[in-house]
Amino acid sequence: MPSTYVAGVDSSTQSCKVTVHDLATGKVVRSGRASHPSGTEVDPEAWWSALQQAIVDAGGLDDVAAISIAAQQHGLVALDARGQVVRDALLWNDVRSADSAAALVAEIGAEEYARRVGVVPVASFTGAKLRWLRDREPANAARVAAVALPHDWLSWRLRGFGPAGVSELGADLTALATDRSDASGTAYWSASTGVYDRGLLERAFGRVPILPRVLGPAERMGATPGGAVVGAGLGDNAGGALGLGARPGDAVISIGTSGTVFAVSERPIADPSGVVAGFAGGSGNHLPLVATLNAARVLDAVAGLLGVDHGELARLALEAVPGADGLVLQPYFEGERTPNRPDATATLFGMSLASTRRETLARAAVEGLLCGLADGLDAIRRCGVPAARILLIGGAARNPAVSQIAAQVFDVPIVVPGIDEAVARGAAVQAAWALTGERPSWDDGDARSFAADHHPIIRQQYAART
Repeated sequence: MPSTYVAGVDSSTQSCKVTVHDLATGKVVRSGRASHPSGTEVDPEAWWSALQQAIVDAGGLDDVAAISIAAQQHGLVALDARGQVVRDALLWNDVRSADSAAALVAEIGAEEYARRVGVVPVASFTGAKLRWLRDREPANAARVAAVALPHDWLSWRLRGFGPAGVSELGADLTALATDRSDASGTAYWSASTGVYDRGLLERAFGRVPILPRVLGPAERMGATPGGAVVGAGLGDNAGGALGLGARPGDAVISIGTSGTVFAVSERPIADPSGVVAGFAGGSGNHLPLVATLNAARVLDAVAGLLGVDHGELARLALEAVPGADGLVLQPYFEGERTPNRPDATATLFGMSLASTRRETLARAAVEGLLCGLADGLDAIRRCGVPAARILLIGGAARNPAVSQIAAQVFDVPIVVPGIDEAVARGAAVQAAWALTGERPSWDDGDARSFAADHHPIIRQQYAART
């Protein structure tokens, strides 16, 4: 009997990855990828082109029964009445809307925002970007007929919709759909009530354009022109949690272009400080999340400064003692989202003749990266969400210095899953769920575990410098 295949897509900031899985076992049978352009604003057509290339690279969809797309959250995809993209999409890491976010908080109040939609606007969120568009590009704002997120738009295109005169099914904007996880990152949809807060959207943009309908985790969005079921899709972090099989009591730390800390919660979270975003998850649970702008590229920067590759950076870091002899790197190279300091820069503290060495600088880079994420986990715990285990994912998690030092920074066991593409796998899990009506349970036999080896000095030094 032939196998049934499902596919998952991870359309991230840097690239598009497609993985095709055996439905019964979850085993990856083939995969493909294509690059995305750099920058904090991107023409969405580049994502569509990359998705098509990645699908071809993965052997096509002819034998795939279902597919779902996970993508970077928050990006503003504004469409006109003919389905044309109004302007290049502003990505999550575009901070030009920081003042717009601050204005919205001043007008509505942080506590009111948290109560109504579970988040407090920062530059990353779609609502802040809509306010920026309204104020800074009124001609473009006037053209907007519908607002979508990256995965919404890609799923719409994958189902055959698109600009009038170009796509098979035309520009039916009412066919746009999204899921709970991505909708919860807009700052105008509530994970608690499950509905759009149109009053907050009107306050942000001045009116309410067409919005994607919000689907549950196992709902079908539709089908491709070739007949493959298209699942609801989801935000990248929710995709990672679903791909890892994370359950209540688990926290996930993802070290990619951005750093994220999120935990699976059975109840919605509303943090009026704005540090913890009360997002929804991809499983029907909730996913309180803290994000940082500075993550893996901290290691890139210091490795480049030292003139070494990442393997040598790890070796140097592990030769230094915990606490790096007092050398502390506050790694705000690109400003920072948590804490909300968009104009900040990185700072190196504690330099002395004894502490300023290649080994200590390498270690300070790893410790600084992880301490910022540990602060995020503390914020989630303060909201009453327990974390008894940390799943460490992202490209940097495979660096031996990162995984070993993480066990010294955090106070609970660390697990580094053996899953290469957790976000794409999560999308494939969702595709299987939409196809069969049951959430699959796929094993991860290659996970590595690290017992907690907590060294309080690391975080104590970092806290003294922040």
